[in-house]
Amino acid sequence: MEVLYHRFKRRIFGMVARICGSQDAEEVAQEVYMRIFRGLAKFRGDSALDTWVYRLTVNAALSHVQRRPFRGRIEGEDALADLPAPEGPTRDPRLARRLEDALGELPAGYRAVLVLHDVEGLSHEEIADIMGCRVGTSKSQLHKARARMRDLLGESGR
Repeated sequence: MEVLYHRFKRRIFGMVARICGSQDAEEVAQEVYMRIFRGLAKFRGDSALDTWVYRLTVNAALSHVQRRPFRGRIEGEDALADLPAPEGPTRDPRLARRLEDALGELPAGYRAVLVLHDVEGLSHEEIADIMGCRVGTSKSQLHKARARMRDLLGESGR
């Protein structure tokens, strides 16, 4: 269990925070670990372990968002600045805040697909498996999520 925790802790927390909001990330991440540890004996290996963990993570995050809408960051805190970031240039805190705000405006399903594809680097086939949808649905939701992000970022940049 400890090995699993250390292997996935940053990715689980990052995904949950981006889908649910940073205020609820700890609570939902703990729920994910409970689901993982309870379900581990039933894991048959039909899919990769990473895919199974992502599925549990996304399902827990989306269930949480249905119960409580996205609440974003704690006031005065740049929550996404502390999350695991993709490899690349140093993060600009103002850009991180704009991205976080725009991400919070997306429907939860769009957020999930955007995070899985653009942040986690998963293929549409993997996303479809995780989300229980068709590849075309994953592609369509990603396209719509990106278009909405462009609109939101364009609005806040004016």
